[in-house]
Amino acid sequence: MHKFVILTLLFVSVAMLQAEEQRLIPLVRDGKVLITFQMADGFTEDVRAAIRSGLKTSFTYTVDLRTSVAVWLDRTIASAVVSTSVQYDNLTRRHTVVRMLDGRLQEELVIDSDDQVRQLVTKLDRLPLFHTVDLEPNREYYVRVRAEIRPRNASYVWPWGGALSAQAKFTFIP
Repeated sequence: MHKFVILTLLFVSVAMLQAEEQRLIPLVRDGKVLITFQMADGFTEDVRAAIRSGLKTSFTYTVDLRTSVAVWLDRTIASAVVSTSVQYDNLTRRHTVVRMLDGRLQEELVIDSDDQVRQLVTKLDRLPLFHTVDLEPNREYYVRVRAEIRPRNASYVWPWGGALSAQAKFTFIP
């Protein structure tokens, strides 16, 4: 019994810690579901060191729009993959940041500042990832984001790896 209480407290502590490390906000506007997501602890000193070494580093966010189904598996309405890669050029001391959405180039930037790079790779700001055409009015949906960093290295693996990173519910009201 004592072990069960300790394990439960440990599980709750980890869940609370993870909840503080990310922020996910779905917003429905103009027929689209906009996603704001921030992984506050994704840009560690080890990740920064890997980038500074010139190693191309990718942050991939798999975003699923889902709905609960009674007595069955939850149904995925739509999915999107947002990938931001960064490569540092030691000669020019500049970062090349490339953002892709479902394999299509969205933007490519050359940046001097580590702080700007941190913002670009760990934050999605009101990205219109899904259309509301397939959503039923007055029904509850949720957005789930899984985060992954590549290349994976034991010195800077996120504690939850490619597993569930964040989830947020919303009710679609047209």
